[in-house]
Amino acid sequence: MHLSLKTPKRLLSLAAVALAPLLGGCAEVQVRTQIEIAAPAATVWAILTDFERYPERNPYPVSMVGEPVLGATLDLHLRRPDGKQLHIEPHILRLEPLRELTWGGGVPGVFYGEHVLRIEPLGPQQVRRIHDEDFSDFAVGFADLPPATLTEGCERMNRALKARAESEAAATRLQREISREASAMKSPPELACSRACMPG
Repeated sequence: MHLSLKTPKRLLSLAAVALAPLLGGCAEVQVRTQIEIAAPAATVWAILTDFERYPERNPYPVSMVGEPVLGATLDLHLRRPDGKQLHIEPHILRLEPLRELTWGGGVPGVFYGEHVLRIEPLGPQQVRRIHDEDFSDFAVGFADLPPATLTEGCERMNRALKARAESEAAATRLQREISREASAMKSPPELACSRACMPG
């Protein structure tokens, strides 16, 4: 399935306004998920915006081509938990470094969707990752958007992100500890000089 936003939006919006009363008005699908991650916000953000490595890290959006820049168009392939694969071309709608990455788009009145990724710091080494999806307008009632399947897709992405971020954070902490221990084992410069200058 390929969804494109190239159809004239104004024409579709007018048609939606005219047909909505006959088709039962608007509909909504909402997905709400979250997970706590023992890693700094910077680590989580770096993984979220490293689109090139999505194929090796991500079980839901399995491929993402584009730049993490506000307004950029993305080439996105999704693999849903039910096996269905989708190809969409959303835009980055909101981008706040270390805080939010949201992509989506559509035709107002016909179909509009957003995929929201937010980071809430809970401490220097702890964040809450908010992962939501919102679909609205009258065509939603006819779209293949099973909430349970979408929720499981988001939760799979959450778990993969948590595993990756916590692994990277642990590796960083270990490297810092090794560096501190190595530094502690070295003699202070003043002591080394005094020893070298002592008569034999």
